Amino acid sequence: MKSLSVGEFKAQFSEVLEKVQEGESFGILYGKSKKLVAEINPPKKQAKKKKRKIGIMDGKMKIVFADNFKMTDEELLDLRG
Repeated sequence: MKSLSVGEFKAQFSEVLEKVQEGESFGILYGKSKKLVAEINPPKKQAKKKKRKIGIMDGKMKIVFADNFKMTDEELLDLRG
């Protein structure tokens, strides 16, 4: 991880963001003591979501909602208090 002072970070902001997109990490140092106050890291890669299975009927049936289907969450979950 490379470290930059606040002033260097401000002056090189666009370049730093480009390098972060390429996978580099940066530390931001502040004050005379050059204390590490922040880190900029590339985002973690998100795992692809698997399609949700419908229990034992998975692959044996298909569920399709009509375009005019209207039901609130409360009605679906029967939360009418």
